[in-house]
Amino acid sequence: MFIRQLPLPSAGESFFLWGPRQCGKSSLLKHSFPNARWYDLLKTDTFIQLTQAPSRLREELIFKQQGPEMVVIDEIQKVPALLDEVHWLIENTNYAFALCGSSARKIRRGHANLLGGRAMRYQLFGLVSAELDSDFKLERMLNHGYLPRHYQGASAEKMLRSYINDYLKEEIAAEGLIRNLPAFSNFLNAAALSDTELVNFANIARDCGVSGPTVKEYFQILEDTLLADFIPAFRHRPKRRVIEAPKFYFADVGVVNHLAKRRQLEPGSEGFGKAFENWVFHELNAHRSYSELYYDLSYWRLAGGTEVDFIIGDMEIAIEAKSVSKVTTTHLRGLQEVAKDHPEVKRRIIVCLEKVPRKTQDGIEVLPYSTFAKQLWDGEINTVVARC
Repeated sequence: MFIRQLPLPSAGESFFLWGPRQCGKSSLLKHSFPNARWYDLLKTDTFIQLTQAPSRLREELIFKQQGPEMVVIDEIQKVPALLDEVHWLIENTNYAFALCGSSARKIRRGHANLLGGRAMRYQLFGLVSAELDSDFKLERMLNHGYLPRHYQGASAEKMLRSYINDYLKEEIAAEGLIRNLPAFSNFLNAAALSDTELVNFANIARDCGVSGPTVKEYFQILEDTLLADFIPAFRHRPKRRVIEAPKFYFADVGVVNHLAKRRQLEPGSEGFGKAFENWVFHELNAHRSYSELYYDLSYWRLAGGTEVDFIIGDMEIAIEAKSVSKVTTTHLRGLQEVAKDHPEVKRRIIVCLEKVPRKTQDGIEVLPYSTFAKQLWDGEINTVVARC
């Protein structure tokens, strides 16, 4: 059992816990609330009973009024009608609920009861470096991905194939999120090639043989099922023309590797560089949620192509990800240019594969990836954001 960085509330508070399939939500809840009463909607009998009669939840819990105060409902999105019962139970009994799921899309689209602020929202991501501690191996993470079972598994490729075929395709189709499974399958392969990049919707639509609006809807499905994220361009007070389109990141680099048909990734390859940037995004994205700072995360790019991968907050910190073992002046160009337009930037960091941290003459910090990860999770980076 990994010690997860997500701080869940106490047993007396109700909350939603969202996260992609197999990221460890159920394991975390079982560890945090070992005495909770559990309703697993992946079990056919439980699913059928509560689908046919959602009131059965209320009837069972009222009958056991002396039972546990915490109730877990796993895969809540499968029976959205249960949320009305949960709402009533929160208002009229001493029960608290942990409502776990992989997508709120079906709930929102069905205008289901989201409890009107009576339950906090938490999100669990795949494994981060701080949760692995001494077991953290960068090359393994970039090849296997962030999902616990895949990271630990001896044959990540077989697990990823099953995960993609059984969940990303069939289950998304089964939940009624898509109608054309072959087109969505082709879209996933095309989307993988856009990981860490600006998305050209028209090109992907043409390659997949579907309309532009359909492609945008497919990307929205990936966001809603917590399988991907977009980050916006930083556009505050531009002195030169900047790119404004968002950048796209899959939530798990192992999924990207399989869809993009990448084999074993080795340092120095293009695929390793893109996977490395995805990992830096993953660490930042999880950290801003787990730390409850919720700082803005964006990127900065001039129209000519000069770019900084990540901007934290209102230009408090600029971070560039480069999977190189020797940082040269070429790799520093983006961080040098962003300071010309935004001299207020407090820290400029390049995360890389060098072994020893250092600082250049113009103040750019060259951090080994392990040093960056430790500073991030020890609060040495987020204190800069917190002061602002």
